[in-house]
Amino acid sequence: MAEKLRSGYTTGTHATAVLVAALLWKFEKKAVDTLEILLPKDLRATIEVFREGERFCTLKGDNDDIDVTKGAHISVRLLEEIPQGLKEQNPSELHIGAFTLSIWAGDGVGVVTKKGLKISPSYPAINPVPLEMMHDNIQEIVKKRALHLHAVFEVKDGENIALQTANAKVGVLGGISILGTRGIVKPVSSSAYIDSIETEIDVAAAQSQEVIVFTLGNSAVDFAKEIYDEISIVEIGNFVYDASKRLQKHNFKKMVFVTSVAKMTKVAQGFTNTHNRFGTIDFNKVKEWLKDVLGVELADEEFLTLKAVLAELDVSEKEALINLISQNAVEQLKEWFVELGLQTKQIEVITLPSGVKKEIEW
Repeated sequence: MAEKLRSGYTTGTHATAVLVAALLWKFEKKAVDTLEILLPKDLRATIEVFREGERFCTLKGDNDDIDVTKGAHISVRLLEEIPQGLKEQNPSELHIGAFTLSIWAGDGVGVVTKKGLKISPSYPAINPVPLEMMHDNIQEIVKKRALHLHAVFEVKDGENIALQTANAKVGVLGGISILGTRGIVKPVSSSAYIDSIETEIDVAAAQSQEVIVFTLGNSAVDFAKEIYDEISIVEIGNFVYDASKRLQKHNFKKMVFVTSVAKMTKVAQGFTNTHNRFGTIDFNKVKEWLKDVLGVELADEEFLTLKAVLAELDVSEKEALINLISQNAVEQLKEWFVELGLQTKQIEVITLPSGVKKEIEW
């Protein structure tokens, strides 16, 4: 039996927990080491908290997702006066009756500097759902208080953690973002990666980019950076169809897709996700292309990689196959774009390492 994978809780859930702990101490002198936090959709989470001087803290728990913030030390401190010495920003504000709470990004929490994100420029990179969670979880504590307080959120080593994310590229500077749409981190889920793809697309659109560049693989990223503005380049992992779907609300003139010949072959064969768990290249189909379209017939040998197929071909045959794969891929992408009703009507694929280009417009 497979081992059950561990879920965890988002940075937004942990930030909410330390805020509740701080307000309980402020108004009720109630010290807590665990808190039950209300999440979206009426779910609940139990979070451990502790105090370090004036800060109320928590450690983001471990889980089986790919998550650079695992173990992050998240804290908040409450002030009655406007905090001094912070990076330039406008605070987000929560209003509950006569109570106002200004939310500030302290050390290790980023500030938004570009348009296109869910938060406007110059505000702390604390997303709407975490702010809503904070509002919902503190309202019983503060609703009868006529007071204006300031909450400064901090993440130890947050600037270094942020280097492992796309924050700087999308204009979140000075630390990590406080994120979460459900409060829960699902193990080995694709949702966080797709959310990141969508964010990068939104930022590129907000910067008036006419071309969006999808890359798949490190070599593709390096290739694209030699030609295109980095803000327009989005590393889509294996999520070819899901990334394309995120173009629906935008009006890019052109999409460029750069990847290896093997991954391009999967797209040409209709794979919406090119990860191996969704299947491998159909080499019988590759042989059919060679025979029916190019007049090249391979022996009955079983192939496990496209590299092995290419090794059987001479230079001209190899070039012809890569051209055919690229053409089939660009036509498949067009089919998906039409299906999704995208405004983008021009696609170019670039197949590496040869750099073969195929373009289609309709």
